[in-house]
Amino acid sequence: MIEIKPYIQKLFAQKELIVSDKRQALFEEFIQNESNQQAVKNIIEQQNYLMDKWKLKNRIEDIIALQILIPNATESKEYNAEINFEKLGLNDLIFEEWQGLEEIGLQFDKETDTIKGIPNQSGELKFKLLFKVTGEDENSVPNEKNITLVVNPDPKTLWKNIPSDKEAIFWKEDDAKAFGKLGEKHIVVASNRGRSHENVGSFRDDDFAFKFIEKTGWSVVAVSDGAGSYPLSRKGSELACNAVVDYFENHLDKENFLEFENKLLEFSQTKEGNLHKEIEIEAKQKLYKAVLFAHNQIKDLAEKTQQSNPELFNNPKAKSLSDYFHATLIFALFKKFDFGYVVLTFGVGDCPIAIMDKDQVNTSLLNTLDVGEFGGGTRFVTQSDIYQQDAKPLTMAQRFNMQIVTDFSYLFLMTDGIYDAKFVVEANLEKHEKWVEFLEDLQGNNEDNSKVNFNIENEKIADELARWMDFWSPGNHDDRTLAIIY
Repeated sequence: MIEIKPYIQKLFAQKELIVSDKRQALFEEFIQNESNQQAVKNIIEQQNYLMDKWKLKNRIEDIIALQILIPNATESKEYNAEINFEKLGLNDLIFEEWQGLEEIGLQFDKETDTIKGIPNQSGELKFKLLFKVTGEDENSVPNEKNITLVVNPDPKTLWKNIPSDKEAIFWKEDDAKAFGKLGEKHIVVASNRGRSHENVGSFRDDDFAFKFIEKTGWSVVAVSDGAGSYPLSRKGSELACNAVVDYFENHLDKENFLEFENKLLEFSQTKEGNLHKEIEIEAKQKLYKAVLFAHNQIKDLAEKTQQSNPELFNNPKAKSLSDYFHATLIFALFKKFDFGYVVLTFGVGDCPIAIMDKDQVNTSLLNTLDVGEFGGGTRFVTQSDIYQQDAKPLTMAQRFNMQIVTDFSYLFLMTDGIYDAKFVVEANLEKHEKWVEFLEDLQGNNEDNSKVNFNIENEKIADELARWMDFWSPGNHDDRTLAIIY
C-alpha cells in the first residue's frame, strides 16, 4: 500500500517546500484530499513503470552482451553442443528462436537444449538467438542476439590430390585394388596413396601381389612398403612383391617341395615333435630362397638402372645401389590339406601379418616387427646385413613362421599406414580384442559408417575396402595397403 503522507513530505523536502507547524492541520487536510492521493498514486505508478522499463531494457542489453561460448565444430563432422540456460542465467526467457542454424547444417533441439547437426561450411559463422524476457509483451518484436560458432575446416579438404608424374621412371598407378580367389579362400586387397604423397604429387610407395598357383595348390600373398626417403622405393616394393609370386610360381623346386608336403602329411598323422622341427627348418629354407630371389631381382634392377639413369643415384645416405629401392616385405604362402591349412610367413620391416581362427576367438601375430630404436627401427629386404648370420635385431631364421591350423576366418597383411592408425602401438597387435575391434571397424563400426561386406558374392568389395581405407586419422597420412584373405 502506498503511504501518501511520507511520499509528499519527501517530495516537498526535495523541492524545499517547508510546511510550518501552524500549517500542519492544512497539510493533513491536503493529503487527505482524494484527488491529491490519486495524483500521488499516479506519480508512483509512472515512476515504477519507468524503472521497470529501464530494468527490462538493461536486462535485454545484458543478454545481448552476454558471451555465450560454445565448442568449436568441424566441417562435415557430427556436432552436438548443449546450451545450459540455467548456467548462463537465462531462466527468464519466455520466448526463444534460433535463426540461421539451418543454413550451416545445424538445428536447435528444444527437448535437449542442444545445437546439433553436421556443419556444411567452415569459418566464423554467425547465427541469431531471437528472444523475449519476462516483462515483455508477448506481441512485441523479439530481441536479437548474435552468436558466433567457429567451424574448423574439414581436414581432408586442406589436402591436395596431385596426380603423380606418369612420365617418371617406374611410374605406377596412384591407387590399386583387387579381388580374387585363392583356392577355397578369397582375397580382397587395396593400396591407397597416402595424403602426404597426394599433397605433393609424389608416388605410392606401397605395393602388393598375389596368386593361386594351380599346379601346386599353394597361394601366395605379398605386401611391401617402399621407404619414402629413397626415390626409387616405389619400384622396390613392386618388384619385391612380384618377385615372391614369380619365385613360387616359376622357380620352385617342385620335387623338393613335394617331399616337404609329404612330411607335412606324415606329421598330421604322427604329431612327432622332431618331425615338426624338421619341417619348420625346411619351411624356412624354402621361404628364404624366395626372399633372396626378391633381393637379387632388386639388386639386378638397381645395377641396370644406374647404368641407364646415373643421375638418379645421388643420395649420399645410400650405401649401395639397392638402397635406392629400399622396401619392406611380408608374404604368406598357404595351402589347404585334408588336415587343415599350412600357413608359412616371412616378414622384414614394420608391416604385420595376423591370422584369426575360424571361430574368431583367437588372433595370432605371425611375424615380429622391426620397430624400436635399433638402426632407425625398420629394416628392408634390400639391406644386405639382414642376411648375415648375426643380423640384429632379428636373425633371418627369426623372420619366418609356420602355422598349421584346421581353418581360419581371416588372414591379414598390412603396411604401417593401416597399423599405425588402427592399432597405434605394436603391443596391440598381440591382443585378440584389438583385432575384433578392427574387424568391427571394417564392418562399419566407424565414424564414416564405411563398411566392407565380406560376402563372397559381393563384387564391389575391392571398391568398399578402398573407400574404407580413406578414413581420417590425425597425423597418419602415409600409404595404406591391406590384404585380407577370408
